[in-house]
Amino acid sequence: MTIKDFFSFRQNNYFWINLIAMVVVVTGLVFGVLKGLDTYTRHGEAVVVPDVKGMSVVEAEKLLSKSGLTGVVSDSSYVKTLPAGCILEYNPAAGQKVKEGRTIYLTINTLNIPLQTVPDVADNSSLRQAEARILASGFKLTEVQHVVGEKDWVYGVKYKGRQLTIGEKVPMGAMLTLMVGNGGELPQETDSLGVETMEHAESVAPSKESDTDESWF
Repeated sequence: MTIKDFFSFRQNNYFWINLIAMVVVVTGLVFGVLKGLDTYTRHGEAVVVPDVKGMSVVEAEKLLSKSGLTGVVSDSSYVKTLPAGCILEYNPAAGQKVKEGRTIYLTINTLNIPLQTVPDVADNSSLRQAEARILASGFKLTEVQHVVGEKDWVYGVKYKGRQLTIGEKVPMGAMLTLMVGNGGELPQETDSLGVETMEHAESVAPSKESDTDESWF
């Protein structure tokens, strides 16, 4: 085969037509595949997550639904300064662009106040020590209730008028009352019985003596 014969296909019109057709078909296939992927993945179609922080779950779900999103409560926490059931956090956060139909996971303020163990301050703490431990644990204190006992010594803790036991739990941030000694001494039963016995003996003794005197005469 000569060089002239090798390059003779360039003069064949059918060759160029077929070549152009092949290029067009391949280009069309590539473009169609890319377009299909964009449509399938909704490329370029996104919505902005609205700000629902502080709203109730119902309000947040309505607003998210208007944007084509779905809200789901996934966790809860406790912030005493905020109303129960309000939205504390959510993911993805406000302002982020997500695909339509995306699920937004909500963290709400718990509906029930969690319980917390009251520090053990009864019969082992002074008033000052007990106040420091109680306040450091996040509880509040009312005016102390004075009871008979050693001055400024804590004898118990009350919640809503009921004396608590060791290790008992009450709602976080609850109002507690300390039972504190007023410096008075507790009555001793042995002493009172002793005094009563002596008084009884003294009252009985003279009667016996008078009986003896009367029998003498």
